[in-house]
Amino acid sequence: MKIVGLNQLLSQLQQACDGGLKAEYQEWLQEMGLQLLDIVQDEIIKGKSVNRGQLLRSFQKGDKENHFLITRGGLSLEVGTQLDYASYLNDGHATSANGERRWVPGRWTGTHFVYDPNASTGMMLASQWIDGNGYWDHAVMLYEQMFEHSLDRKLQSWIDRHFGR
Repeated sequence: MKIVGLNQLLSQLQQACDGGLKAEYQEWLQEMGLQLLDIVQDEIIKGKSVNRGQLLRSFQKGDKENHFLITRGGLSLEVGTQLDYASYLNDGHATSANGERRWVPGRWTGTHFVYDPNASTGMMLASQWIDGNGYWDHAVMLYEQMFEHSLDRKLQSWIDRHFGR
């Protein structure tokens, strides 16, 4: 049995693997990573998790507190933040692990409490559960839907360009 065009297809696929397709997908992946950052920031704002904006700013490419990694060869994408409290805002948290009240040193500036470990003033926190708002979970769900659709379109576009459809 002979399949017409099989050698040409294999040659084009090899060329794609040798750099053309990978480079194209790497650029696309970079764009998708930036879109994920936009979605995360939108979800932080929707969930009213913005006070002074530190969490919002931490989800930016290149921010020193951020964790944004794209590797070339294996086409990977990693986005996140190094802020300890980011998971608390997403998942929820108890104000104390053992249910006891605890003293937090600091001072009030208007309606905002400023933590200061050296302050003689502060506030007493009673133990309670603070619900998370799921900003990360919502963003990932939206991103996965968008990513799958975009990946299909990108691959189809590449096939159409290289194999003429």
